[in-house]
Amino acid sequence: MATNRWTKEQLKLAFHLYCQLPFGKLDMRTPEVIRLATLIGRTPGAVAMKLSNFASIDPAITSTGRKGLEGASNLDREIWDEFHADWEALAVESEMLRRKLDAEEQPVDDSEEQLVPEDFTGETRKVVTEQRIKQSFFRRAVLSSYRGRCCMSGLSEPRLLVASHIVPWSKDKANRLNPSNGLCLSAIHDRAFDKGLIAIDDDFKIVVSEELRRRDEQFIKDVLVPLNGKSIELPERFMPSVEFLSRHRADLFVDNQKK
Repeated sequence: MATNRWTKEQLKLAFHLYCQLPFGKLDMRTPEVIRLATLIGRTPGAVAMKLSNFASIDPAITSTGRKGLEGASNLDREIWDEFHADWEALAVESEMLRRKLDAEEQPVDDSEEQLVPEDFTGETRKVVTEQRIKQSFFRRAVLSSYRGRCCMSGLSEPRLLVASHIVPWSKDKANRLNPSNGLCLSAIHDRAFDKGLIAIDDDFKIVVSEELRRRDEQFIKDVLVPLNGKSIELPERFMPSVEFLSRHRADLFVDNQKK
């Protein structure tokens, strides 16, 4: 059994789980909480309390008047800062720690990427496996923050949802896995956002490009144009970064490319 003091590895696993659970499921009855408690030799109640400690230092939680469980330790804050400084390394490290403790668990990959080919070996397999871990972590963190709904349309069918990067994956390595660089969007809204046909302003309102608004096409008139000026549904955690939204408008939004 674990001692009373949490180890750094246990805290990494707890924060890793915190990122991927909806805020409303940070309690001792949640199966994922129970499973982690079993793996690290703690009670489900202790794990749930630690998740609530993390919530108490999450600005996206506290800024809305909600509160986690007070009493976050200096080490809790250190883990928080470490993840925010290097999302990629910590996401992979935590997943590998989890797999060592849970050898029987088959890794769940809901990133919808191709499976690692069986004939991949050595370094190639390691690189592809880590890539899948990163993509899966980002998807779960973003979708859980937005309660599994497209922030523009409200669509909740998971097979049609995308964890969309605000600043593209290829343009900002440090923030590839930062959930604040993500939006939960339907496939059609993700494509429009990715191609700069729609954007989001600093007040979290949707901006539909003039190009789309001029199109005489019923689907666009019915589905996309009415979004102009409407606020997105904000996440429970990991608010979209205003800095990233500004970069998206400057670099990708088609209206700005014509100026």
